[in-house]
Amino acid sequence: MAQLISTEDVADPRLDDFRELSTADRRPDRPGGRGLVIAEGTVVVRRLLASDYPVRAVLGVARRVEELAGDLTGIDVPAYVTSADVMARVVGFHLNRGVLAVADRAPQPDAAGILARSRVVAVLEGVGDHENLGALFRNAAALGVDGVLLGPGCADPLYRRSVRVSMGNVLRVPFAALPDWPEGLQLVRRHGFRIAALTPRADSITLREIGPGKVALLLGSEGPGLTQEAIAAADVAVRIPMTEGVDSLNVATAAAIAFYEVSGR
Repeated sequence: MAQLISTEDVADPRLDDFRELSTADRRPDRPGGRGLVIAEGTVVVRRLLASDYPVRAVLGVARRVEELAGDLTGIDVPAYVTSADVMARVVGFHLNRGVLAVADRAPQPDAAGILARSRVVAVLEGVGDHENLGALFRNAAALGVDGVLLGPGCADPLYRRSVRVSMGNVLRVPFAALPDWPEGLQLVRRHGFRIAALTPRADSITLREIGPGKVALLLGSEGPGLTQEAIAAADVAVRIPMTEGVDSLNVATAAAIAFYEVSGR
């Protein structure tokens, strides 16, 4: 089992990976950012421990660390046990889930690698809300989506809030950046995918009218949705039929419906 280390010292330098997470929880290219992957709660920590991300340490109250005993077996990382008060003072806020783990980022596959082994993928443009992005990854994992490709304006899937809302599924669903937007969609097409852009446009077809074969579902930002350039670069525009007077859905909700329809064919 991982080495259990008790500490009640707020200034303990061994806890520095967990210190002031509101500042440190950023990409390395942002001020104060260290680019660490941070998991909160036993379920998400468990998924981080089982992932390919190199875990650096665990920090939690005794009860939560004990719940992870089986997952920590055979893993050579320190598990620091402390009180809820010390933990809150180190992290910078009260953490009611009682346990954290931090890991280094792992090398991500490229877009071509994901496309080569996928049947259904999500392609995102401008999904900048971390919680929506996390929910979308959770839906993708639950409904059989093989990968997520990130166009311009998308949030970082490995930001702490995205990891938490996804219930750790951003650690399981492969993702990659798709450069050269929207020209990069040609890469998707060359791998045999039909690109279906979700839009409430009146001239779009319903999801159930998409033909057989590999499908890339193109989803846009929370406010304006997909740009006209992205819709024009798609093969087909598709919509989710809705009652009169409702013109759109939250992007994660729309994605879940689309994933269900396409993956279940």
